[in-house]
Amino acid sequence: MAFGQNATDNCLQEGSHVALINGLPDEISILCLARVPRRYHHILRCVSRKWRALLCSEEWHYHRQKNNMEETWIYVMCRASLKGNLCYVLDPDPANRSWKLIQPIPSPCSKKDGMSVEALGKKLYLLGGCSWQEDATDEVYCYDASANKWDVASSMPTARCFFVSASLDDKLYISSGLGLRSTAPNSWDIYHSDSDSWISHKNPLHNHDVIKLIALEGKLCTIHKSWDGFSYAGIYDPASATWQGIDNEIALSTYGPTVVVDGVLYMLHESSGMRLLKWQEERKEWVAIGRLSSHLTRPPCHLVAIGRSIYVIGQRLSTLVIDVDEAAKVEGLMVSSSFSPRFECDHTVISCNTITI
Repeated sequence: MAFGQNATDNCLQEGSHVALINGLPDEISILCLARVPRRYHHILRCVSRKWRALLCSEEWHYHRQKNNMEETWIYVMCRASLKGNLCYVLDPDPANRSWKLIQPIPSPCSKKDGMSVEALGKKLYLLGGCSWQEDATDEVYCYDASANKWDVASSMPTARCFFVSASLDDKLYISSGLGLRSTAPNSWDIYHSDSDSWISHKNPLHNHDVIKLIALEGKLCTIHKSWDGFSYAGIYDPASATWQGIDNEIALSTYGPTVVVDGVLYMLHESSGMRLLKWQEERKEWVAIGRLSSHLTRPPCHLVAIGRSIYVIGQRLSTLVIDVDEAAKVEGLMVSSSFSPRFECDHTVISCNTITI
């Protein structure tokens, strides 16, 4: 792959090729630079315009993936009582594990409530929302983790706040919520990241009381709760754009946050002593794995997964790390590691996502 004919064109005039590293072919330089740990990428971006373009290029990501050098970091959106919405990032490497504030989010989003936050590829998307001064909005902002900057993305077809969303196969799916029009809960909007465009559909769900979307095995599991408190579930197949109701206990995922680890769904049951449950697809039931210490968790919590580890992130950015393989070997109270931010905070966690570079 010849990097000099791609990202270089954005910052150098044609015919004035400058090597990434003096005395080395660009192909060799990329192989060397791709091995630099992610925590130093912000330094690499400052070396030159060409290096900055490299870190934003597909060649860079291709070589990091090919050489098994990719690193996954956790991005958390929080609400601080005085500062509004803030975004933090966590490098999970135990030697460098600490929460750090990233680039300030766009000012229109700093005071919004009811936003949805999703990750696609190397970007984090802030969708919709509202405030006491502003009705539901269709605005979308994205943070490019490679370039460490925010930008504006294509607006949603329907203005919404307090809606559900999920990412699946380089697409975002959103539905339900409140909007300026009464048709908002009945529409089903899909974002295509490759073209930065939206397509709006009539809601394929037979009922519109969806409260959660879970991407699972190439499909979307929809969790519903009726007006009388009854929970049920369905499966949406993007390939055929059809929805079908299912009759099993997966709908009980309303009891806590969920995360998928290697195709298996886990839930933290916050209503019964902070228990970690695993969904058994063959038996169509939840199975208890173990309990978390109430002294280490600050619910309500959010879950994300990196490899075979589940990160339980609670209020004030309290964080537990659970190895699901080790957890399955021990009954009762699960063994986990925990840490807190190195600064005082009163933050309420809004969302958690991961981005791999």
